[in-house]
Amino acid sequence: MTTTAATDAEGSGAHPRFAEALRELGLGDLVGRVRRFPDATRTAEEAAAAIGCELSQICKSLIFAADQVPVLVLMDGASRVDLELVRKELGADKVTRAKVDVVRETTGYAIGGVPPFGHRTRTRVLADRSLLEHDVVWAAAGTPYSVFPMAPEDLVAHADGTLVDVRERTA
Repeated sequence: MTTTAATDAEGSGAHPRFAEALRELGLGDLVGRVRRFPDATRTAEEAAAAIGCELSQICKSLIFAADQVPVLVLMDGASRVDLELVRKELGADKVTRAKVDVVRETTGYAIGGVPPFGHRTRTRVLADRSLLEHDVVWAAAGTPYSVFPMAPEDLVAHADGTLVDVRERTA
């Protein structure tokens, strides 16, 4: 496996800040379960292919701006976020995708590597119920090359997320 400067001191593929967040949450055992890939897993499709799991088992961590305030939405990899449902859930006037610099400033991570928790700043978290359809989901571990497995109920709890239905429905 390829290693980079983002690899933490113990050889985990997790971003050092995320590895520390796991330890602070009492989840230090997950640091050793992080899987690192030689090629980027920036998209849900790339991550599912690298892991060998269903696309819906990927937990996407997406930052939106609700009336210009960052909010994190956790969504299964096979689905899209319905911005109107997010807007209604938050009681916001307008919800848009956050700009790249806002994502990095809010989370401390680059798009494609944003984990579901362990961010630089505390944000409101909405977790789509679709994540609960699996026993295990895979989420980014702070880099576009690393993921970790977790029971979705635990992931939502550690992210301090509110379960909602914000998945775009297809006709």
